[in-house]
Amino acid sequence: MSTRRLTLAAALAAAAGLILTACASGAAPAGTTAADDATPVAGGDLTFAIANDPISLNPSGTGSGNDTLYVTRQLVDSLLYQNPDSGALDPWLATSYTANDDATSFTFELRTDVTFSDGTPLTAANVKATFDDIVAAGALSQAVSSFVGYQGTEVVDEHTARVDFASPNAAFPNSTAAVALGIVGDATLAVPYDQRADGAAVVGTGPFTLEAYTKDVETVLTARDDYAWAPGALGNDGRAHLDSVTFQIVPEASVRTGSLTSDQVDVIGGVQPTDVDALDQSGYPLVWRGNPGVTFGLSFNVSRPLVADVAVREAISAAIDATVVRDTALNDYFNVATSALAKTTPSYADQSSYFSYDPERAADLLDEAGWREGADGIREKDGQPLALDLLWITNFGPNQTSLELIQQQLKQVGIDLTLSGSTVPEFLEKQSAGDFDLAWGNVSRADGDILRVSFSKATTRYDIDDPELEALLQGQLAAGDPAARDALLADAQERLASQYYQIPVHELTSILGTQEVVHDITLGADSRLNPLVAAWKQAD
Repeated sequence: MSTRRLTLAAALAAAAGLILTACASGAAPAGTTAADDATPVAGGDLTFAIANDPISLNPSGTGSGNDTLYVTRQLVDSLLYQNPDSGALDPWLATSYTANDDATSFTFELRTDVTFSDGTPLTAANVKATFDDIVAAGALSQAVSSFVGYQGTEVVDEHTARVDFASPNAAFPNSTAAVALGIVGDATLAVPYDQRADGAAVVGTGPFTLEAYTKDVETVLTARDDYAWAPGALGNDGRAHLDSVTFQIVPEASVRTGSLTSDQVDVIGGVQPTDVDALDQSGYPLVWRGNPGVTFGLSFNVSRPLVADVAVREAISAAIDATVVRDTALNDYFNVATSALAKTTPSYADQSSYFSYDPERAADLLDEAGWREGADGIREKDGQPLALDLLWITNFGPNQTSLELIQQQLKQVGIDLTLSGSTVPEFLEKQSAGDFDLAWGNVSRADGDILRVSFSKATTRYDIDDPELEALLQGQLAAGDPAARDALLADAQERLASQYYQIPVHELTSILGTQEVVHDITLGADSRLNPLVAAWKQAD
């Protein structure tokens, strides 16, 4: 066994060295709010406006993206915590973990003082039951892709669990830090998987419990009095300072901003780029962090004849001016994308040489591929117009502006693009049906294995059948050595870029707006909301 040993003492020592500073526009550590010498106040109720209903409060279920995870992160804890400053995996429910040399077996030593919200103790049997449940749920679970080759979880003793895989899975420790692999109690697992969406059955070890959920209205959480095991990096391992947190559903971004400035809510999520400067200049602290994972861009369903030709995909890339898209739809808080992975992702590798804006080259590529300009300006080949269908999700306001601009840029080189916007469930249903040419979206995760999840032949919805790419994606999963894994992921990014399976346009940045009286709202390594154990409000 080679050992990667974590200790609570080391995590606490690291946390003691953190200094939080005011988060002025573009000038402070991302993921922090203003900090001062004030002593946290116990008590108080926080109202947090988000854009989308969670859809499912089952931690490993399929919800509405970030807004779902903001809520479910408060209900369940994970075995490990990925530190957003260092990227290291710190202790949480597990005090340490070890991995064997070929990354097929991982042993987690659990804390002995943790209880679920129903009072039952956390044991290794709960870890096994949670992981087995995710695997049994299959496609119903967003987390099943983390369990490739899963053989089972062995209960070594009451507080030791060993997770075994038939093939290497070097990304698994990182996966255990995700909300989707949060540990749930026996009472949750006694309820059929597809009946847990309303959260009534969710029994976790998190700092808050569910008091009420009203679909499309709000989710109300209450602090646990006996909570005492948050990650050291959060600055408070005991009971949350707040008494309650209410997540209100406010779909319109302008209404969320207005709710903040009129003192109706304490925090808002999904701050629109157009509101950033006004909030900042008016003294509303911003919490922001660049999201790791797959960048916002165009991914192609290569089983569709019109985009099966790499020349067409490359032409589309050359026709898009990503800087103009970013500057028009967003602002400087958002990076122009230069790879399928965002810059904040471990193993990121720059592929910008493949993505230069060159409409003349786009036209030449289409000419060489046999696409000729028709009477209406749209190119044709063998009587068929170069007309493409694009799927996108309406849960991020700037998406429409970005895509309408891309639509105009492509039309200038003779490509007709139809935009089909939908909710997350509708998008996933259409994607699974395969009735689209390309899709717009991103996926946030602080590990390069998200490339495998998104583009592997075994898991992708894009029908990519590329043995070279597949070997790289599976090879990085088998690489126990971090440097070797980085190299394989860099090659995978180069393959994705050179074949134009994905055209990166811009990275995502998560931006929250807060009242001045709100302190210590932070974002984790995945740029999603941390457990709100350290958050507090100044008394009126």
